[in-house]
Amino acid sequence: MSHAATHAYLNTRVSVMSTRLFTSALIKRLTQMALVELAEHFGMSALLDEHPSTVARGRAIEQNMLQLLLAELQVLARPMTAAERSLLLAWGRKYALFNLKTLLRGKLYDLDQQEIRNHLFDLPASIGLPYQELVRAENVLELLRQLETSAYHQIARQAREIYEKHREPLALEAAVDRLYYTGIVRQIMASDSHHLDSLRRLMGAELDRVALLWLLRFRLTYQFSPSETYYQLVPSTRLLTRERLLHLVNLDTFERILEALPDPLNRLLADSRDISEVQQRIGHYTQLQIRGVLSRSQSGVARALAYLMLRESDLFLLFAVARGRLLQFPDATIRAALELADPGWLQAHAA
Repeated sequence: MSHAATHAYLNTRVSVMSTRLFTSALIKRLTQMALVELAEHFGMSALLDEHPSTVARGRAIEQNMLQLLLAELQVLARPMTAAERSLLLAWGRKYALFNLKTLLRGKLYDLDQQEIRNHLFDLPASIGLPYQELVRAENVLELLRQLETSAYHQIARQAREIYEKHREPLALEAAVDRLYYTGIVRQIMASDSHHLDSLRRLMGAELDRVALLWLLRFRLTYQFSPSETYYQLVPSTRLLTRERLLHLVNLDTFERILEALPDPLNRLLADSRDISEVQQRIGHYTQLQIRGVLSRSQSGVARALAYLMLRESDLFLLFAVARGRLLQFPDATIRAALELADPGWLQAHAA
């Protein structure tokens, strides 16, 4: 199959799969669905299984949704070239890094090996970690040294160096997240010129969101110094570039940071009362930018990645509703949770 035919096929596949994305009407209906309706509409039989604990049922649903997302990733990656497939898998490796952070927390807090295993995602070999060996490591440093012989060797080595220097759990997990995004940006910048502009636009929108939220949290919530805060950030390929971040980290109040943001972020976030409101507003804005790439880009690779990012967000919303029903939260609480929901699982699991 020729290159043009391959991408025509990929674009068609993305367009067909995009019909699965949640409409605003369906998202509104989610908060009104009972457990039985959710189970029937979305095929979540684990919701109705009363034998396991509520936590176990929630975990089974989360695992089921992740398997669905990664199965779709594999379908989209199949017709791609090796380099294109590598980029898509690099995005999916965030879930292996969730497992890595679970393992690190287990070692930091001396948890039982079985308890650690119970909180790990079951992942395909293409993105998984050698967790059977890692879970038996005596401590954090041994775990990271073992990981240095895997496909995650760069993250493992740099994370180990940071932990040896600071011995801070927060710095360790922040390093894992930062190195994940840095690796994706590096792969995007090496992409074929046909995909580069769309991929930069797509990941730039995501990094604008991530960089701003990290900046606010590290600078204002954790009271990091300007240099410490800047070190934790990944410059965007769009609005929050290296130069802008260098300026922003030297501002010391919430209001001054928002005022100094480039257009349209300054208008979008004006009068936000706190970080939660910023998270909500920029999350919705980022979703619009991702949808723009999905609907208008000529790059099948960028459209595939945009679809997966939106699909991930939808599944996160669905999981939030299902978990709320399992915990018997009132409808108003579930609606409020959806309004504040971050459109990505990475931030949810990093908390």
